[in-house]
Amino acid sequence: MRPTARRYRRGVHRYRFLLSRQWVILTLVAIALIPTMIKLGFWQQHRYEQRTARNNLVSSALHAEPVPVERLTSPGHAVTRADKYRTVTATGTFETAKEVVVRRRTNSDGEVGFHVLTPFVLDDGKVLLVNRGWIPANGAQTAFPKIPAPPAGRTTVTGRLMADETTSASGIKNVEGLPDRQIMLINSAEEARRLGARVLGGYIQQTAPEPKGGSPEQISDPGSEDAPLNYAYMIQWWLFAAGVPVGWWFLVRREIRDRQEAAAQQQSEESEPATV
Repeated sequence: MRPTARRYRRGVHRYRFLLSRQWVILTLVAIALIPTMIKLGFWQQHRYEQRTARNNLVSSALHAEPVPVERLTSPGHAVTRADKYRTVTATGTFETAKEVVVRRRTNSDGEVGFHVLTPFVLDDGKVLLVNRGWIPANGAQTAFPKIPAPPAGRTTVTGRLMADETTSASGIKNVEGLPDRQIMLINSAEEARRLGARVLGGYIQQTAPEPKGGSPEQISDPGSEDAPLNYAYMIQWWLFAAGVPVGWWFLVRREIRDRQEAAAQQQSEESEPATV
């Protein structure tokens, strides 16, 4: 037999263990993990791009110059993603007799309470929904809570423009049969029917004037989403994908070494002379 053929046969024999049940399963698992991890990396990349775009959009809206609210919305209008969080101003009068509270809302400390939603009648008769902020839910939530009064008379308010809330977007179920003057979602179409008025689409989260005594507690600026974390996860998954074949080859080489050492040990034991 030629030396080349002999070396080839020895090489093939060395790797025959890869056909064992254990190694076939291990190899198939490694093959399946590589595309899975690559796909997870692309998913994290997509999340990173989504969050970065959202952060840029929110930052741009928050830093834009304030504009009159009727420049961005009107009765029946759906607030767009580009206009969400834009700072707007409006002049009119709070109508506290028709204000409602929004149930199961939390403050910055995670305490459960209400958001105070007060109709704000503009000079031209249209109504702007103003979320004046958060108040605690003291005791049972079946009665209408005591709410600090807003400024009386003609007032100019400033706030962040928000889109109507829906169950699909917020995950909050619009429960029926609630106590009087309590709602689950802030929706301009529903409030227009309740008030019998021309209500501007969406609503605003009031930022000025600040309430006296700090109540209602104003809603904080929307925080930025942690996009760099998704970027780190993306790199991590792709490193894991690259590491799978490296780890597989390391295990193969270790198995070959262990088998060679076992064979050498066996050969050494067989070559020792038997003692009588």
